[in-house]
Amino acid sequence: MARQDELAPSHGVDGNQQPEKDAMEMELERLVLGNSAEFKRGLKDIDEDKALDLALALEDLDDEALFTVDRGPADNDLMEIDGEDDEDQERGQAAWDDSDDGRLQVSLASQPRLRKLRRTEAEDFVSGKEYMKRLRKQYEALHPPPKWAQDAMNQPRKRRRLTNDNEAEDDDVVSGADPLSVLLQNSESLVRTSGPGTRRRLQSGAVNVQRAAGVPGVQPSAITSLSFHPTLPLLLSSGPSSTLFLHQIASSPPEPTANPLLTSLHVRNTPLTTTAFHPIDSRIFLSARRRYFHVWDLHSGRVEKITRVYGQQHVQRSMERFKLSPDGLYMALLASSKKGGGEINILSASTLQWIGQVRIEGRGGIADFCWWRNSKGLCIAAKNGEMSEWSVESRSVIVRWQDHGAGGTTTTTITLGGRHNLSGFPLGTDRWVVVGSGSSTGPGVVNIYDREKWARNHQQNTSSPPIPPLPEPQKSLNHITAPPSHLHISPDGQLLAMATRWQRDALRLVHLPSCTVYPNWPTSSTPLGRISSLAFCDGAILPHQDILTLLAIGTESGKIRLWEIRPNS
Repeated sequence: MARQDELAPSHGVDGNQQPEKDAMEMELERLVLGNSAEFKRGLKDIDEDKALDLALALEDLDDEALFTVDRGPADNDLMEIDGEDDEDQERGQAAWDDSDDGRLQVSLASQPRLRKLRRTEAEDFVSGKEYMKRLRKQYEALHPPPKWAQDAMNQPRKRRRLTNDNEAEDDDVVSGADPLSVLLQNSESLVRTSGPGTRRRLQSGAVNVQRAAGVPGVQPSAITSLSFHPTLPLLLSSGPSSTLFLHQIASSPPEPTANPLLTSLHVRNTPLTTTAFHPIDSRIFLSARRRYFHVWDLHSGRVEKITRVYGQQHVQRSMERFKLSPDGLYMALLASSKKGGGEINILSASTLQWIGQVRIEGRGGIADFCWWRNSKGLCIAAKNGEMSEWSVESRSVIVRWQDHGAGGTTTTTITLGGRHNLSGFPLGTDRWVVVGSGSSTGPGVVNIYDREKWARNHQQNTSSPPIPPLPEPQKSLNHITAPPSHLHISPDGQLLAMATRWQRDALRLVHLPSCTVYPNWPTSSTPLGRISSLAFCDGAILPHQDILTLLAIGTESGKIRLWEIRPNS
């Protein structure tokens, strides 16, 4: 038993128990780790210090500042949402914009992964542009841009100074890649500002023609309708392919491609015959050999279909040929009925409602018609060569006259152009009226009449008719051996282009007022092809100062070639 007592633990504790800490060990542990009593006392001291600081800070506040009343959503909450547009403006203008994004609708509630993009639980559909904006914001929240990119974005933008000091504040420079709405809204930057001085005149004898870069690409059909915008460098073209094309007239450089395509519109099963810019607003009118026509608003992108002319359905079975008045108030629509010779329905260009009708007598029906320059009347040519002058004010034909040498021929086309400044003449302010006719066996004939001479005679004798029944033309031209199909006068009234689609390379330029044909152009090597359409552009809206006018030629093969008419050196 004594042996067992000697083997027992000397401290009288179990072998698994820790030995008791001596005084020195406990003091070191307190100094390094502290104890629970001191930790709780430290927290209490911190809370008391914060409470004392808060109490001292609130002593200087009024009682009203200590309370807030919830009156619903604050105005600044809404401004934070609208402020996202400001971030997009600071981001800069996009290099390319799809106009369809504004009409696209995306559902945020239909897919679980898109619900995080909603601002409220009830929100569902947003536009395509808003959808892209929220996706971009979500991506930037997950992947912030690096510091070097933030520094580059925070640098001040350099303002580009325009050539005109009055436009120096406008730093938006429109290019061919800009959206069409921006192009139309900032149209002032596209138009050349005319400087002081007199209008430059063309000389007879030789014309200075230089070929310009053509419109890129080949259209899928013949180009039967071609027109320039009256105030913007825009070219409109169309044909039986049912597609309308809109190009910007611009050189390269600065554009990546000369005369870039801005947009196009395809109308199914509608082989277009006539397309035209509205001279005032942003609409384009287009028609075909159908019982309807369309109006395309470039700003909104909306296409409106007009299916009937109320009260005139029996005479308006086709709407393929129309012409808009220069002031943009009226639309003259050639009727399909040939009752009594022919009819033209007059519509309001704004409401597209029928407001009047022109009815003329003439064997074979109406060959062509053209608005007066002041939009107060129409000059209408019957196929037998009888010309009728119709007044919008009186809603009647005020004078009829016969084209010279029209016996045995068929009138094909007419055009008005130029300007006279004689007052009191009841038939508008156009100086020139040009009538083209021809037969299947003889050459084509183009008669040029000077309406200024008629206006001067009418001033001297107001009791006489404004136009004699059988007037003599200023000049008769037979330089085209086929019936002329295209007659166009340049916007400044100094140049006449006459062509026919029945022969290749059949085009001539005529100087006005001398009425002489330029012999030096086109030459036998000029690549004209079979011409299907013509158009002149006013040189004042082009960026180059030394261009008087721009001639566009559309061909049966679907090509558009451009030619610059410059002053003689």
